[in-house]
Amino acid sequence: MNSLSDWLVYLEQLHPKTIEMGLERIEYVRADLQLSPDFPVITVGGTNGKGSVCAMTESILSAAGYRVGCYTSPHLLRYNERIRVNRKAVDDRQIIEAFEQINRSRNKCGVSLTYFEFSTLAAMCLFELQRVDVAILEVGLGGRLDAVNIFDPACAVLTNVALDHMDYLGDTREAIGFEKAGIFRSEKPAICADTNVPETVQQYAQAIGAQLIQLGQDFGFDAGMDHWDFWSKKGKRGALPLPALRGASQLINASTCLAALDALNDCLPVSMQAIRQGLLNIDLPGRFQVLATRPVTILDVAHNPAAAEVFAANLKLAKQKQGNSDGRTFAVFAMLQDKDIFGVVKALKDDIDIWLVAPLELPRGADTRNLLQNLYNSGLSRENHAIYEFENIEAAYVYACKQASNNDRICVVGSFHTVGAVLQYLERKNCQ
Repeated sequence: MNSLSDWLVYLEQLHPKTIEMGLERIEYVRADLQLSPDFPVITVGGTNGKGSVCAMTESILSAAGYRVGCYTSPHLLRYNERIRVNRKAVDDRQIIEAFEQINRSRNKCGVSLTYFEFSTLAAMCLFELQRVDVAILEVGLGGRLDAVNIFDPACAVLTNVALDHMDYLGDTREAIGFEKAGIFRSEKPAICADTNVPETVQQYAQAIGAQLIQLGQDFGFDAGMDHWDFWSKKGKRGALPLPALRGASQLINASTCLAALDALNDCLPVSMQAIRQGLLNIDLPGRFQVLATRPVTILDVAHNPAAAEVFAANLKLAKQKQGNSDGRTFAVFAMLQDKDIFGVVKALKDDIDIWLVAPLELPRGADTRNLLQNLYNSGLSRENHAIYEFENIEAAYVYACKQASNNDRICVVGSFHTVGAVLQYLERKNCQ
């Protein structure tokens, strides 16, 4: 295998299951590779907001002069986005060399690894090779049995707990909360940004002796028109610039990030200047990302009901700022079939005028029949609503661009894959 694309095809086919929870197999390989980071690790879990908290923390620590490794998933355009050092994606050759090393080790151990497990080990191999000062690891699914949990964090962050991945984590917030709290460690700070914390999270933190630090009790924020203030038991930071990321929920994410940095201040001190610079220089595509203003074009990876509700709230604010309530809202919409499609549609339906549905051309992708059935089940119908189907996401997006006037809005929503397809189309178009 000479190319990264060859390796990725190999990894997709290597393990019999796309997702297999558990740490035993990956622990064998980690031990054989002797991966044991001597730098602080910040593990970020939760249902939504993980990517934003990772990006903010990465940006601030980089502004403070630290060499930062950041591992996130999934990617939008290229696999390399998942593994960054100093805010730059590592190159193909570095990833391939890490994959080769891991493959030799897993063969020696006689185990198979999933795509995500390979990726997690590759990230840590590269972070150790690059001698980073700190690593930020985003949980892929759950926490307790997620691959990143083989590395002990100096600080764990739990953004929130909502219903998602219920086939793997349970069908209640209490069950899901227990799984996500598995990233906490004894006597280490555990930042929790959910204002309605499941009892299982609190009980787990107490049982293992983690230092639970909760939004609203131990830290929080006060929002102003063009600034905000962060407060915690360690003091207050006032007149902070609004984060570069859009959306009302981003102040929750920003205060969560600062609470984590407060907890790690002894080993990773940051100045007010670094905080201000970091908040202004965050780069995270696909989170209420506004591409254009005439018409307003918004990309958002919201793929579960809780994220869709946040997107709908942000869309309402955008409409108010636009000052034209008569404009129509188009939705280029595609999702994975194992997601709560009905719940997402229900959260969005009052804010969407024209639905443009398309299949995701992936094994887990929902076809248009599935999407349409969920639209109908939510109370929408072709007799009373504008609903159109397309052969792919690109065709749906091109149609929206042709039909939308300057006063309208185009929203691309439903999955990382939906947003990624539009970004890929725009990249190809710009290269022509």
